[in-house]
Amino acid sequence: MTPSARIKAVLDLLERIERATIPMDLTMGDYMRNRRYIGSKDRAYIAETTYAVIRHHARVTWALEQAGAEISERNRLLAFLKYNHTGNLADLFEGGKHGAAELSEAETTLIAKLPDNFDTAPVAVRCECPPLYEDSLKSYFGEKFETEMTALISPAYLNLRVNLVMGDRAKAKQLLDEDRVKTRENQFSPWGLAVEGKTFLSMTRAFKKGLVEIQDEGSQMIAMACDVKPGQQVLDYCAGAGGKTLALASAMNVKGRIVAMDLEASRLAKARDRFRRAKVSDIIEPRPLSDEKNRKWLRRQKQTFDCVLVDVPCSGTGTWRRNPDMRWRTYGPSVEELVGIQREILDKVAGTVKSGGRLVYATCSMLPEENENQIEQFLEQHPEFELRELKDVWPEGCPPPCDGKFMRLTPLRHRTDGFFAAIMIRKE
Repeated sequence: MTPSARIKAVLDLLERIERATIPMDLTMGDYMRNRRYIGSKDRAYIAETTYAVIRHHARVTWALEQAGAEISERNRLLAFLKYNHTGNLADLFEGGKHGAAELSEAETTLIAKLPDNFDTAPVAVRCECPPLYEDSLKSYFGEKFETEMTALISPAYLNLRVNLVMGDRAKAKQLLDEDRVKTRENQFSPWGLAVEGKTFLSMTRAFKKGLVEIQDEGSQMIAMACDVKPGQQVLDYCAGAGGKTLALASAMNVKGRIVAMDLEASRLAKARDRFRRAKVSDIIEPRPLSDEKNRKWLRRQKQTFDCVLVDVPCSGTGTWRRNPDMRWRTYGPSVEELVGIQREILDKVAGTVKSGGRLVYATCSMLPEENENQIEQFLEQHPEFELRELKDVWPEGCPPPCDGKFMRLTPLRHRTDGFFAAIMIRKE
């Protein structure tokens, strides 16, 4: 594809994303599947540029407003390119059947009128913080608000978790290296590897054999917080696609029992393939919550489990590096509705934790109302549980990533997605 054809594809995608009612990664996936003629390098450029424009949504919108320009996807793209393209912009808009339409005289004037930089923009604009979340995130980060939020603009790292059932980290690193995939050991997770550079991981032997799974280091640390042991009874209540379920099964050396529950039966069905590939399916018992029989079964499980993990539905503010469109759009319940759902889930599973067992509450949110505030209210209503210092309940041999009673992970401090976890123990 010519540079102009690539830009035309980016603009097409931006307009589709703006019209869509589904997350941008799904829109992009559909777009690429229907255009298999696009080569791998062109796909990479189109995807990266589209994501970059969305990541700088607030900045380019502010710049257009300062210039008195119409807010459109083409103008947003023009503004983004002014600040991020070093060559002649006209070369990217050559017109013709396959290229982006030529720049008009008005557009050339607009580009010249845009501010030279963002020095006078409000802090929330400079760090791409939506007004809806600004107060909560300022409360969460305090004086580090701007630096923490700026770190959330950068693309996320690709992290892998080694399946201990199949081998250790050294073996995985060697096998990946032989397939020309460079990695380094993660700082906090003893199971983790960070991929350096770009790669087609699905083509590697380590991935095909089930030796590694794609999983953010922060997500791995949620599983670490469970500190499960071989032979234990474990409930993963919001199992989703099974990422943390796999990590738990690996840590248990495929000995014991894990009940994986989720509202969406289709997600659990897809997870079964991952369980089989990782050779851990023998101890995992999927139970979709859409089935009334499973909901009745859960109500009968009184103080049954050594560990219950609830990775609850949340705002996803901690995943903005991967899902930049979620800053500006809500695809599901509001934060207020989510807080109610989270509280209901906690109340529902509390009775299934056995005496001395642990209840691990986790989110990929950085909003206090979904995190600390939620736990404080739960403990007031459930005095049979107590919150422990991370250092007292963290797996032996691994320093906890944070001080205090809560695990708060951020891209700036930990190079992970934003995660929160609280470890509560049922009093004996």
